[in-house]
Amino acid sequence: MPMSAGEIERLIATALPGAEIELTDLAGDDDHWAARVTAPQFAGKSRVQQHKMVYDALGGRMGGALHALQLSTAIPT
Repeated sequence: MPMSAGEIERLIATALPGAEIELTDLAGDDDHWAARVTAPQFAGKSRVQQHKMVYDALGGRMGGALHALQLSTAIPT
């Protein structure tokens, strides 16, 4: 079963309190998402480390319940 925007947002927000999360359903199927995550926890981290933090927040759902995620991360200004 695909993941809803609410579930994705809840998982990321729980792991990264204070994060701003913007989700776009790329195919209209709840299976292919684009996410922009802006979080203070990313400060001092490389882009790879930032992406790993988001993937870790999803708890292994990538490739299963969540088929595809186009991810961009940023630090609040």
